[in-house]
Amino acid sequence: MRRACVAGNWKMNNSVQESISLVKELVPGLDKIENVDSVICPPFIALAKVSDLIKDSKIELGAQNLYWEEHGAYTGEVSPGMVGEIAEHVILGHSERRAYFQDTDESVNKKILAALKVGLKPILCIGETLEENEKGRTGDVVKRQLTGALKNVSIEDFGKMMIAYEPVWAIGTGKAATAEGANQVIKEYVRDEVASLYSDDAAEKVRILYGGSVKPENAREYFQQPDIDGALVGGASLKADAFIQITEAAA
Repeated sequence: MRRACVAGNWKMNNSVQESISLVKELVPGLDKIENVDSVICPPFIALAKVSDLIKDSKIELGAQNLYWEEHGAYTGEVSPGMVGEIAEHVILGHSERRAYFQDTDESVNKKILAALKVGLKPILCIGETLEENEKGRTGDVVKRQLTGALKNVSIEDFGKMMIAYEPVWAIGTGKAATAEGANQVIKEYVRDEVASLYSDDAAEKVRILYGGSVKPENAREYFQQPDIDGALVGGASLKADAFIQITEAAA
């Protein structure tokens, strides 16, 4: 049985003080929930403070990105070692990074390899745009993203990762994919591609989250699907009660 996971991507929201307030609301509720891993991913400026606040809780910490070089003249970037000192997980390949900051399959691969090298657990994001979806290219896109991102990643290292299937057209739009549709993509394209890259066993064991307008009202529908192992939550992760309710639904 794959253990459920609900991860919250706070994106570019919450000051340090706002992050402290949110975490203090989250800890009591999330600590009561059994059989689900909870991950929160604040902005870089809040990681250290949030780490201190959750060290005695069940909550795990993730970052939202990193750069693949360990040090150097890369103004504004954060290295894998810097992230690895504080966090356990890191989101890589998010569609917003691809769309606004020119992340490619090749650069995502470099980030994954660098993250794994310092012991971080990547959450690899993949997903198609509305245009690609409407042209029937979903399978081609997610397979290409997987193959590119996982180049030279060993089967042992792959076992430390999670995948988040996030159709781009559903992120922040309020227009979520149907539970059945998301499950079909994950089963037929994502797990099948993992099986071809690694093994049937690896495909069966990897945790695959759904992301895209997940809310307390629709979370249970997704978690009832056999191939959806949790969620990568955006907007709803900024509200303690909503994120706790989604995590309860996963349980």
